[in-house]
Amino acid sequence: MENKEFKKTNATDHLANERTFLAWIRTAIAIMAFGFVVVKFSLFVKQLSLVVTDKNIVVPSKGYSGLIGIFLVALGAVMSLLAYLRFKSIERQLNSNSYRSSSGLIFLLTLLTLVGSIFLVFYLLPNA
Repeated sequence: MENKEFKKTNATDHLANERTFLAWIRTAIAIMAFGFVVVKFSLFVKQLSLVVTDKNIVVPSKGYSGLIGIFLVALGAVMSLLAYLRFKSIERQLNSNSYRSSSGLIFLLTLLTLVGSIFLVFYLLPNA
């Protein structure tokens, strides 16, 4: 009877690990999509100006939107890779019944997200 309880708890832990992994993947996809939008926003403004005024308005750009967008897409890709590596690590720990909590990945991703936010603030500051 005890063996069945262990398997049930073990399965629950594995399912929780998978849900956490999928949440990280959804977040990574959202960050990559936001990066794509940042890169393409100046093109959208140019096309919108053509439709509205029939004139090609040159939007002054320092080129930062491209860099910030690429950074965000790269951040999402790195987040996907790190989420997978963390998922596999936790899976091995659960299988060997030796789970150890670690906040290293969370700290790294928080730091990278903070750096990206600072870049966006400095990019948007002149437009405020």
